[in-house]
Amino acid sequence: MKTPFILASSSPFRKSILKKILPQFDAFSPDIDESAKTNEAPIELVERLAIEKAKTATQFYQQGTVVGSDQVAHFGEQILGKPHTREKAIEQLKLFSGQKVQFITSLAVFDIALDKIQVTHDITDVYFRELTQSQIENYIDIEQPLNCAGSFKSEGLGIVLFDKIVGEDPNSLVGLPLIKLTSLLHEFDIDPLNLNVD
Repeated sequence: MKTPFILASSSPFRKSILKKILPQFDAFSPDIDESAKTNEAPIELVERLAIEKAKTATQFYQQGTVVGSDQVAHFGEQILGKPHTREKAIEQLKLFSGQKVQFITSLAVFDIALDKIQVTHDITDVYFRELTQSQIENYIDIEQPLNCAGSFKSEGLGIVLFDKIVGEDPNSLVGLPLIKLTSLLHEFDIDPLNLNVD
């Protein structure tokens, strides 16, 4: 039996991104507390959560290569995650209007059998347009991005909220930095161009 690839996420967006380089994998929803610890820096937070998500795979699997990821928006001194409500989503986008916001996306790769883990992160700078109250409310009502860090879906209508995006990997903002994932997989002797696919 082949050792499975496993995605520690229920996000349909992360699943579709991962399929670009790993056509076959299992996926599960990691049930962890995503709250920040006192004085935890944004990079420390997202990297810790990616590791915790990946390691929850041991509850369901005895072997496999697990991919975990997390994302936060960093604006000024604030760390902003998923809004969960319409009111908080509107608040976030009002805050971002006309501003540059940093999105930090973490990535962990965990080999269950070897108990080996590697973690990294990717940073994307997003420059928001000046947005009116009605534009913000209309966007939130149309796309309902309540489970997305930063209150938008850049792979959908959310792209119209931006002046520009500056980053190394267009997949990062959607939730999974594939360029860095490929590098981490090489640390585990896994080459997406050389996979045996049945």
